Amino acid sequence: MSLNVIFMGTPKFSIPALEELIKNNFNIVAVYTQPPKKSKRGQKINVSAIEEFSRKKKLNIKNPNSLNNDGELKIFKDLSPDIIVVVAYGQIIPKKYLEISKFGFINIHASLLPKWRGAAPIQRAIINGDKKIGVSIMRIEEKLDSGPVLSSEEIKLNHNLTYGEIEPKLSVLGASLLIKTLQNLKNGKVEFKNQIHAEATYAKKISKNETRINWNLDAEIVMAHIHGLSPAPGAWFEYKGGRYKVLKVNKCSSSGKAGTVMDENLTIGCKSNSVQILELQKEGKNKQTTREFLLGNKINKGESIT
Repeated sequence: MSLNVIFMGTPKFSIPALEELIKNNFNIVAVYTQPPKKSKRGQKINVSAIEEFSRKKKLNIKNPNSLNNDGELKIFKDLSPDIIVVVAYGQIIPKKYLEISKFGFINIHASLLPKWRGAAPIQRAIINGDKKIGVSIMRIEEKLDSGPVLSSEEIKLNHNLTYGEIEPKLSVLGASLLIKTLQNLKNGKVEFKNQIHAEATYAKKISKNETRINWNLDAEIVMAHIHGLSPAPGAWFEYKGGRYKVLKVNKCSSSGKAGTVMDENLTIGCKSNSVQILELQKEGKNKQTTREFLLGNKINKGESIT
């Protein structure tokens, strides 16, 4: 007998998990996602990536503004789920929901718990220069990302890749691990392992005041900062009053004055070594490779960028 599943997710990152649940014949009784948002000028209503996917699959979609009322609680209970799967839903699950189903709520979290609990685990792992990254499947409890872990899987963190390139890899990894975990859970083969809370680290949300590039750091740190924030919100520098996001770089062994353009290929000096800019985006423009950018823009060797 297949498990009755409520799925809760919102961004594109959530889609592979829902797709795998469907492929493996789990009974999706409802999909909860965040309500549609108006575009900045209010001309268009934008539904979430999960809602768009769920419409195509003709699933039962729920998008309440809040779960924290008795009416929504009754609707949720009446769906009679065996388990609730949460993948980047974007809303805190109220405590009174957590005991509704036989197997409770489980969550795919994009870190190796207890490391990087919180909102931005992939970004923080990259920025921190971690050697490995991964996904954990945990049971949701009242405290943020603190529940016992059912399973986890790690991969080597390739520092030449950006957040935007690593996130989909972890999404697929998490979806595959979810199916294995649910099958084992159904057969009583899963062991819940409590996290060592004293070893927990927190991945706080990325703030605007940490996005400016500091060239007075080692090239390795500068590269990690740039790649951890790419493509959004993007690490940036200023040049002649304009703002430029740097989206991808290479670390180079050559040395030069921090923040100074060292050659015609936009290699920038750091505290030690340097980075060559590979992709960037001028404010208000589309992203470009450095070669494309330099066809219409000029930043001369020896000039300073801040």
